[in-house]
Amino acid sequence: MAAPPLPNLFLPPFSPTSYRLSPNSYFSASTATATAGARRATPFVACSSATARVGEGVNPDDYHSTLRALNSKGRTPRKSLGQHYMLNSSINEQLAAAANVKEGDVVLEIGPGTGSLTNVLISAGATVLAVEKDSYMAALVDERFANTNRLKVLNEDFVKCHVSSHMMSLLKSIELSDSRSQPAKVVSNIPFNISTDIIKQLLPMGDIFSEVVLLLQEEAALRLVETSLRTSEYRPINVFVNFYSGPELKFKVPRTNFFPQPNVDAAVVSFKLKQSADYPAVSSTKSFFSMVNSAFNGKRKMLRKSLQHICTSLEIERALKDSSLPATSRPEELSLDDFVRLHNLIVEQ
Repeated sequence: MAAPPLPNLFLPPFSPTSYRLSPNSYFSASTATATAGARRATPFVACSSATARVGEGVNPDDYHSTLRALNSKGRTPRKSLGQHYMLNSSINEQLAAAANVKEGDVVLEIGPGTGSLTNVLISAGATVLAVEKDSYMAALVDERFANTNRLKVLNEDFVKCHVSSHMMSLLKSIELSDSRSQPAKVVSNIPFNISTDIIKQLLPMGDIFSEVVLLLQEEAALRLVETSLRTSEYRPINVFVNFYSGPELKFKVPRTNFFPQPNVDAAVVSFKLKQSADYPAVSSTKSFFSMVNSAFNGKRKMLRKSLQHICTSLEIERALKDSSLPATSRPEELSLDDFVRLHNLIVEQ
């Protein structure tokens, strides 16, 4: 049963069609049901009793606390920023547990919003670098954890932010203070509309991060982790992800756990980042991914046609044969290793 609305809370009215909220009440019957469902929702992979204790002692962030936080800055969720706030603290605890966040860790969080996940990360003993584009939310989360000395907030657009320099500076200051040196982690509930840009920016950073744990749109998560060869879902991003990391689906998150409720479900993916020494052996990552992208530009075309700007069709056929691949091969038929062998034969000759 949902808790009664707070008598003194004022929040500007939302559009019922966009946010499923009645403008004359704090939440309608349908939203109350969704909120109750968020509290009862069971993820794809259940937490063990040990992982469930990650956020023990933390006041949970729920529907009412989220509204209080937004109201304190006079804000409503902004669709342009992909803002959907997590209402279920157990999901945040599982996000932190998926990355094994523990005392002394340094964690990058993208889009902290009202700080519900930040709350769990700091409670687990981590120092958090939070990057928030919305200046109101950046101020809110900075104020909320001002007394912890475990949070640094950057009011920047992540896809334009020089995050590596900020992380290196933070890691160096921590190393100087306690003589510990360990890779950082990324744990974030990110806006779905920029997930690909974020993944492309983070995965090549194995020199800084050991693991990247992201809450993504379910369809995108499954496409990144479970896509097989010879399917229409196989794309250059799959080659990219496997070049730089080992992806794993951790658990699924029903849409009823968010406010406002999105039109899709979500899922959490862990990317174990590779060190540069473990990357596939190519002379140039730039030329490798240029070749991969060119191959997929003509997805239904055979490679001997789509890669003719690199070398002749005859040379491509010979390289395919030397790679134990048919001369009629198309891009969706090649694995990461196949692309690496092909690149090394036709680009480096």
